[in-house]
Amino acid sequence: AGIGKHVALELARRNARIILACRSRERGQAAAEEIRAATGNAAVLPRLLDTGSLASVRAFARQVLRHERRLDVLVNNAAVTGLPFAVTPEGLEQTFATNYLGPFLLTNLLLG
Repeated sequence: AGIGKHVALELARRNARIILACRSRERGQAAAEEIRAATGNAAVLPRLLDTGSLASVRAFARQVLRHERRLDVLVNNAAVTGLPFAVTPEGLEQTFATNYLGPFLLTNLLLG
């Protein structure tokens, strides 16, 4: 939704292969179908990623590195705000993990 979806839509219009990293399988699938229909680009792939979970970030990065020949652009757009205080299973504050640590780890794991 929001900025991430619009960025993906524009890149899909330019015939890019898109990996939509989404927390929700259902919402990711719906967004991918909408982008495919709007652009005619079949290479829009929804994948699960919760940047608030470092285990999810590591699993996503492994999948990308295993299945993609190259990565030209990474758009880190995940963010949460206004959540009540919560701690992730890894012992990290949820907002800090989601907005900073997860994207930082993802970027570093995907660097070639």
